[in-house]
Amino acid sequence: MSAKGSEIIVESLENHRVPYIFGIPGAKIDGVFDVLSDRGPELILARHEQNAAFMAQAIGRLTGEPGVVIATSGPGASNLATGLVTATAEGDPVLALAGQVKRSDLSKLTHQSMNNAALFAPITKFSSEVQDPETLSESIANAFRIAKTAKKGASFLSIPQDVTDGTVQGAAIKPLSSPKLGSADAEDIQALVDRIKEAKLPVLLLGMRASGVKETQAIRHLVAKTGLPVVETFQGAGIISRELEEHFFGRVGLFRNQPGDMLLKRSDLVIAVGYDPIEYEARNWNAEKDARVIVIDEVPMEIDPFMQPEVELMGSIAKIIEQLSKAIDQYHLTEDAQNYLTTLQTKLNEKPADVEGSNNTLHPLEIIDALQQEVTDDMTVTVDVGSHYIWMARHFRSYEPRHLLFSNGMQTLGVALPWAIAAALVRPNTQVISVSGDGGFLFSAQELETAVRLKQNIIHLIWNDGTYNMVKFQEEMKYDRASGVDFGPVDFVKYAEAFGAKGLRATTKQELMAAIEEGFATDGPVIIDIPVDYSDNADLGKTILPDQFY
Repeated sequence: MSAKGSEIIVESLENHRVPYIFGIPGAKIDGVFDVLSDRGPELILARHEQNAAFMAQAIGRLTGEPGVVIATSGPGASNLATGLVTATAEGDPVLALAGQVKRSDLSKLTHQSMNNAALFAPITKFSSEVQDPETLSESIANAFRIAKTAKKGASFLSIPQDVTDGTVQGAAIKPLSSPKLGSADAEDIQALVDRIKEAKLPVLLLGMRASGVKETQAIRHLVAKTGLPVVETFQGAGIISRELEEHFFGRVGLFRNQPGDMLLKRSDLVIAVGYDPIEYEARNWNAEKDARVIVIDEVPMEIDPFMQPEVELMGSIAKIIEQLSKAIDQYHLTEDAQNYLTTLQTKLNEKPADVEGSNNTLHPLEIIDALQQEVTDDMTVTVDVGSHYIWMARHFRSYEPRHLLFSNGMQTLGVALPWAIAAALVRPNTQVISVSGDGGFLFSAQELETAVRLKQNIIHLIWNDGTYNMVKFQEEMKYDRASGVDFGPVDFVKYAEAFGAKGLRATTKQELMAAIEEGFATDGPVIIDIPVDYSDNADLGKTILPDQFY
């Protein structure tokens, strides 16, 4: 029994239990959209392909299964690029499908004809163009598997229009079992136990691939048993639970001036678990090149002068950590180590007294404190890129993995609202908070209509100062002035109302807390405009290294 290529595409996605597909239609791919009207994953129509790719990326990060995005040919496909390079860099599985001109037009200078597969090859794990309708399902199956295999990332398939509209005789491939990673050799585990016991101050550096459900459970058990101190990367946020907070010594990323950096420098054994250099290059936390490093991961470590691990234990992170927990017995940190960690905890938890913004603005720490008081552990907080992102990454606590989301590999502007939309789909019975600056918000603000259409409970906080401030304060540090960072005002309250959302403004901490609570009580999206005082941003760059500007 034959079927159209478009039907096989949708059936293949059904077989892989894809719940949502994000995208925008067009003539070269509309056959798939026609089938989606009757069956298949729920179509989430976006307002821009880049944002659709961000939404798919968030599905990948939150679930571990590839999020799926679909676009038409030409600029429809090329608009996916930023989202896919972000997903690949940050280890989030995505399957992207894009329309293409008919095969007979591929070598001609025709409308929207371009070499899709070549465009995406450098920024995805897998990029290919389907040339035969009969290979559609196998292409999707392989692209799907590649996307979800460590290091996870984006796969891209270009599908010519006549392939989508063509006839297929074969059946759609059913999903296959994922390859299983094993545990480590018992001798290697015992050697690691011995190294931990010999060390004066071992530390766990937890990265992006340590934040899965099984990995988190195994790490929490190990920390509870041993009391090993922990430093998280930004994408490792939330691995350490509220109950284990005494063993948490902050997050590292961006600028090298945090308690976590001090601990990594002092430690004589850094156990890097699921850590990826793109999160925070080793040249930042190991500038002196004297760290002893053990790696536990699914993929080999990238080697450079600042990262030369003594041992790499490869395989299932969860299984290896479980082995380590079973093998290590009666372990206690030395008294000297405990004393040092106590001083670090004090430094980590100290807050400036009575910080306040001036002239109806809020200080970043006022905003974070208000948010911390209102957000519960089950809520998801998505964070855009900008000065607010540095403040949030350093000071906002999260106690569940993948509930505080950052773009830390590409530092891509505009991710917060699209990620929040995906989080509201995956976690429909919880509140979602997204945070951006006024600059980053307008990179993807058109998706507010998408959130309104889906009736999602999203509260979006805009830290508003009228500039691209993360660029501004770094320019001022380098040149004693800033250029190209100022733009005109926007009334975000009216903007929200124009989209059918609720718009609020908060100029004091009390007003902000009241606005957040009003947001909790509101059905549908809420935008809160917060004039922010960034005058203390210079402190963010203290003890900065010469090559650490972002």
